[in-house]
Parts: sequence; structure tokens; C-alpha cells
Amino acid sequence: MSNAPDAHENDCQYSDGEGPVELIIEPRVKDLGDGFKVRRVLPFHKRRMIGPFIFFDHFGPVTYEPGKGMDVRPHPHIGLSTVTYLFEGAIGHKDTLGTDLVIRPGAVNWMTAGRGIVHSERTPPEERANGQSMHGLQIWVALPEYEQDCPPAFDHHPADTLPVFDLGGGEARLLAGEAFGRVAPIDFPHPILYIALDAPDGATFTASADLAEERAIYVVDGHVTIAGCDFEGGSMAVLKPDHDADVSAKPGSKLMIAGGAPMDGPRKIEWNFVATDKARIAEAAEDWRTSIEDEWNGTRFSLPPGEEEWIPYP
Repeated sequence: MSNAPDAHENDCQYSDGEGPVELIIEPRVKDLGDGFKVRRVLPFHKRRMIGPFIFFDHFGPVTYEPGKGMDVRPHPHIGLSTVTYLFEGAIGHKDTLGTDLVIRPGAVNWMTAGRGIVHSERTPPEERANGQSMHGLQIWVALPEYEQDCPPAFDHHPADTLPVFDLGGGEARLLAGEAFGRVAPIDFPHPILYIALDAPDGATFTASADLAEERAIYVVDGHVTIAGCDFEGGSMAVLKPDHDADVSAKPGSKLMIAGGAPMDGPRKIEWNFVATDKARIAEAAEDWRTSIEDEWNGTRFSLPPGEEEWIPYP
């Protein structure tokens, strides 16, 4: 969804070196126009992945006046699943499987690209006519090697299908994986953890080591303290394996807990493609170019129904 530059490291230090935080990442912010701001956390040069999470973008909040909106033209993906979660606003999703729906706050759009899919993301007609405020996250998770060429798929999970529970005084929503005795309905072929926590009155909890082998806490809004170090909105704290972390969120804070088991090897990322090797990416890039030149005939890629635009390969 963005071309934001790589994140950079926070200079917060721990006096004893024995705390639970391994690395602190502060994303750089880029304005993509019309006040649409994107903060990119992953990939980061010191930490390319956290569990299967390979790309982590925080967009907005942005306010669109009536008649304005977001228009991400059709573009392809391979080798990953995209996960969209909103705090405010609405996004219309179309893809080459024929999916055509609107995601709203609290729900999850889970699109598995596998061997190849094309999708667009646009402001729905009603919100475009009336104007809206939009704020959310788009995440990419890498597929395991044995699944990277699987058939594409799309799953929409409405807000009322996701487990919601109290976590230290805040409202937690389990978006993927298993945690705190709950199981999310998302079926992903690799151990994963993804939780949204809204703490209007504050929250205090322990992000224990047994939640996931690799864990990180991202502060969406507000102020969070972990092991005596303060984090403002936009900061990600990567936690050490086998270390519990005591987390305290001030009233009005929102945060995400993300992680899972280490992925089964490094991944290559180029444009919107993720793969275990460069050959797969080169083939996908050539297929996208050929699809455009041959008017969407003869390759794995086509346009979603009703779409006539596309993003060219850079």
C-alpha cells in the first residue's frame, strides 16, 4: 500500500542489558498525498521478519473530504497473505477470485496470494460521497515454503466472529493464532500470533514467552511502558525469546501483539512479491508485464471484475 522507506532504530537503552526487549524499531513516516501518512515498521535491516510477519504498514489516520478517497489500483502478489485491519473507516476490496466487499473496523480481511492474485483497494462509494476518516494496518505474512505456490484464496472474518476478551483492563481481539485460551478462526499454515488491544482506561498485562517463540509489541496510539522503557505511538518493541515482558498501557492507548514461530528460511521481497528465491519473483514480474502487454491473456494474472486500471511494474 505504500513506498515508505525502511524504519530506523530507537535509541532507548537498558541499563542492565537483561531486559526483555531485544530491539526497538521506530518507523519513518511518509506522506503519500492528501494527508495519507504511512509508517513502515517491517522489513527492517536488523530484523527482516518476526515470525511470519514480513511487512508491517500503519496508515493514517487520514480524513477524506466528500468526493475524495483512497484508490490503490489493481496490483499482483505472490507468496504471502495480506492482512487488513481497520480502526476507523472503510475500504472496498476487489480481487481476481471475484471477491467484492467492504471491510470495516474490527473485521479482518485475509487474502492469500499463493501462486498469484490481483486486487484493488478503494474507498467505497458511500464513504467517498460523504467523506470519512480512515486508520488501520496492512500486514504481509510469508507463506511457508511448501505453501508459497498454493491456490489463491480470500477470507473475510467479521468483527463478531473474532474472539474478544479482557486483557489487563483492555479489550483484546484475537485476529490470528491461539492465545489466552482463545483460538481465532483464521486458518494459516504456520504458527502465528496477532492481537489488537484497545485500552481506553489503560491496561496492564504480561506478554509471556509462551505466547510465541518470536513476539513484538507495536504501539498504534498512546503511551506504553515495557520494562521501564516508554514507547509512543509508532514504536515497535521486539521481545527476546524466553523472556516475559510486563506491559503497561496508559488510558487511550491502542497496541498490537504480533509474532509466531520463526519462518522456515529467509525470504526475498521485490515490489509486491515474496518468495524463497529470486527466480520466482522474476517469473512473476515477467508475467505481470506480459499480462499488461497481451491485454490480460495467457498468464496467471488478470484484472478483478469491473476494474480497468492497474499499477505497472516499477
